[in-house]
Amino acid sequence: MTDFCSSPFYYKRNPTREIIVGNPSDGGVIIGGDNPIVTQSMLTADTMDTEACVRQTVELVKAGCQIVRITAPTVKDAENLKNIVGRLRSMGIKVPIVADIHFKPEAAMEAVKWVEVIRINPGNYADSKKFVLKSYTEEQYKAAIERIEQKFAPLVQKCIELKRAMRIGVNHGSLSDRIMSRYGDTPQGMIESALEFARIARKYNYHNFKFSMKSSNPKIMIQCYRLLVKELKNLGEDWNYPLHLGVTEAGEGEDGRIKSAIGIGSLLCDGIGDTIRVSLTEDSVHEIPVCNELIKLVPHLTIKREQISSEVLSELGRYSFPFDPYSYKRRNSAEVITSRGVAAGGTNVVRVFVTREQFEQLPDNLKNHPDIKPEGIFELEKIIEVNPVGEIGNIPQGVFVTVSDTTPLPPITAFRLLAAKLNEMGINNPILLKDCWGRDNLPEVDTLLYSSVNIGSLLCDGIGDAIMVRAEKDASKALKLAFNILQSAGCRSFKTEYVACPSCGRTLFNLQEVTARIKSRTSHLKGVKIAIMGCIVNGPGEMADADFGYVGGAPGKVNLYVGKTPVKFHVPESEAVDRLIDLIKEHGKWTDPPSESL
Repeated sequence: MTDFCSSPFYYKRNPTREIIVGNPSDGGVIIGGDNPIVTQSMLTADTMDTEACVRQTVELVKAGCQIVRITAPTVKDAENLKNIVGRLRSMGIKVPIVADIHFKPEAAMEAVKWVEVIRINPGNYADSKKFVLKSYTEEQYKAAIERIEQKFAPLVQKCIELKRAMRIGVNHGSLSDRIMSRYGDTPQGMIESALEFARIARKYNYHNFKFSMKSSNPKIMIQCYRLLVKELKNLGEDWNYPLHLGVTEAGEGEDGRIKSAIGIGSLLCDGIGDTIRVSLTEDSVHEIPVCNELIKLVPHLTIKREQISSEVLSELGRYSFPFDPYSYKRRNSAEVITSRGVAAGGTNVVRVFVTREQFEQLPDNLKNHPDIKPEGIFELEKIIEVNPVGEIGNIPQGVFVTVSDTTPLPPITAFRLLAAKLNEMGINNPILLKDCWGRDNLPEVDTLLYSSVNIGSLLCDGIGDAIMVRAEKDASKALKLAFNILQSAGCRSFKTEYVACPSCGRTLFNLQEVTARIKSRTSHLKGVKIAIMGCIVNGPGEMADADFGYVGGAPGKVNLYVGKTPVKFHVPESEAVDRLIDLIKEHGKWTDPPSESL
């Protein structure tokens, strides 16, 4: 058994306690334990617009959403939850409602009267964030915790009285100055931020809560949840609270789906997760089918202990993770030159291979495109295919190693075992990742999500020097998907990357329209990362590794950032995209768009 899951090779769901959300016999749900994974989403409407909130909630419920979240940034918004929930209940809509609280404890105290769940963000619930780092003595730190308890304890007591649930939801982008000062912008800091509030809740014998550890970076998100489960196990059996999964600010379209699949899918395959939300910069109803598909994928991507023969199980028991699951480090490998004259392995970026059949099907503009092109052709490369179960045998230098299509294990399990055995044998040949063992045995699933989880989770484990997507039938789509997986997993950058939050009632501009406008002007900027944030709640923090940021500062006004630093304030929205372009030019990141785009 590992620190956070039963085995790196077979599936077993992480055991968590049950929490009650609403009345399970009358529209509520039970989260955790052996209960099915629950899907949720969030409204994009203004919380003061009762009819719009009711309409969007009804649409989400029809789409299969099991929990609906509504922002309550002010006491006035929180008061209107009474009207929203009242209208829904009068219509027979009994889906549990979550009030999303950030800066105002008084809003939480009002909202808790009307909703089944309160979500608080430890980074800003009781802290006024000033982005100032200072040293805290033990006495000062203790005093800060006592101040938090004074603000948080009344909500805990009210949740006990009204039988409400809670989500202690940490965001990578909004850690408090106190946490940042002591732990920095780290997974450990995120965990401690959550545990500070959990300790207070437990002090009052309140246990009806779950945790979340969201980040826009799938690697960070995966590491945080793994480390949190480890910490909870170390704290004791009664710390086994349910976990809500999500990649925040994932974006839109394929990019948002791929990034979410990598982060959420990887953890689900490790047995972690009791509720999930896919955060897309799209209408909320589009999130639910992706949630359902990710849950549906898990049995196709994993293998259970009872499905493995005793001989193979005995062999798997000899190995643990072939990498540090709490800190990303790419596996060391030797360099190899591909048939296309490209260096792979070593310190080179992860390469993209195609089959000969795929290569022949590609249009000429993709065969030698400067940004998206095949960098290896499977049948022309020096590759040894092995079944990692049993003896691997001798592997000469200068060749790739991959798993054979006859391997009786799913890809994630098989490649982890392969990496473990190569490490044990001192073999540093580069590894070629496959998303499937061939289309003939491929289940009826969403191939984009299927490939993203299989390959993306391994890349986030540090395994893989080249990848090959075969699940997608269309050769051009398969090639582009491979590059998009690499970008979403943070392995290479071949195009502009956007960190875009999903709309909510806090958003100060139309995110979908603004995102489309920014993309139309900047999508040719290879390697540039732009964050588009509807409000200040997660803005600067989630833009930690972005080059530029476009953040709603006030109605009709936008603040522009370079990295985490605000450089232009209250820019009229009508001018903001032009001023963003000016900033990109000032910092030497601008190139004129090509006459033809891919």
